Amino acid sequence: MGAMDDLLSPDVVARLTTAISSAAPGLDLPSMTSAQSAVRDKRLRGRVDVVRDALLSDLPGGFDTVEGIVPHLLRDPLFAGWMIWPVTELVTHRALRSGSTEHFDSAMELLARLTVELTAEFAVRDLLNERPERALSIMHSWTSHDNEHVRRLATEGSRAYLPWARRVPWLLENPESTMGILHATYRDSAEYVRRSTANHLNDLSRIDPAIVTATAARWAEDPDGNTAWVIRHALRNLVKRGDQRALTLLGFSGDGLVVAQPQLAENVIEWGGTVEFTADVTNTGSTAAVVAVDYSVGFTRANGSVSPKTFKLGSRSLAPGETVTVSKSHSFRPITTKVYYPGRHFIAVQANGVLSPQAEFLVERGAVD
Repeated sequence: MGAMDDLLSPDVVARLTTAISSAAPGLDLPSMTSAQSAVRDKRLRGRVDVVRDALLSDLPGGFDTVEGIVPHLLRDPLFAGWMIWPVTELVTHRALRSGSTEHFDSAMELLARLTVELTAEFAVRDLLNERPERALSIMHSWTSHDNEHVRRLATEGSRAYLPWARRVPWLLENPESTMGILHATYRDSAEYVRRSTANHLNDLSRIDPAIVTATAARWAEDPDGNTAWVIRHALRNLVKRGDQRALTLLGFSGDGLVVAQPQLAENVIEWGGTVEFTADVTNTGSTAAVVAVDYSVGFTRANGSVSPKTFKLGSRSLAPGETVTVSKSHSFRPITTKVYYPGRHFIAVQANGVLSPQAEFLVERGAVD
């Protein structure tokens, strides 16, 4: 098990059991006691499920029981950190099983209180799936909350592609539905919230690029000191894809760019080694160009297919007829967040979306794993 899994370790589950006992004296908690050992062989998501199910088993009654216990937990210093995640899911499960609109709204309120101590962004997805328009209406009201964690719950919890979270198909089908939340938060006083807003808009570029660039253009017309950064961060994937509207919004220009095939220092890379390359970018146009330069690595996957991933190289200003040589090294050193496979890979460089020919290289499996 990795370090992330230990965020909900047996000791953490034991402390949560003690906190529940304090909040509900005399309550028998056999499932929670069993959960302390049951989480050992699970990954983090599985551990959350084990503890949530134990809470559902041990806590009697319906949503009213949960609604009575959670405020006591929030006053207990022992109730902190990742033990809060399964409690947020307990709240949503009981509210949805009730089917009551009153309980739905109360669950949203409890999540807003719980998110201040950790995050309720994963649990709120269940409520969004059940009643998306009602949930979004409440989340929009959070954008004016005095606590930045609650404001971020509005922006992060409603992201189309929130990492680790369940998908909400309705959000994918209605990308315009969260625009009110984004317009209310792109100038938020907290960088924590602004970054979430930018990531949210960037998510939507996978669904509707036009709505993303239109939104960025609207923000550019009514900016504050942080808006330029928010727009750049929100448009980053569209820039990598060479979206001309996004490039123009960010001040990139040049309609006569040529990118030569990258030149590799070595065509064979040892396992755990580094690929080094250079590439020439030329402005063949008659006016100066401001160029966003990126590079892609085509990674061989386990099934033998090649999947490209794009990385930033920076930006350049090029006079008419000027050529600049860009260089970069990309490490294949094993890391926990990326699995590499031996075989043929490629490098390509792009300038304002103009792509170079690919340069292939071979990654050989060696003695280092």
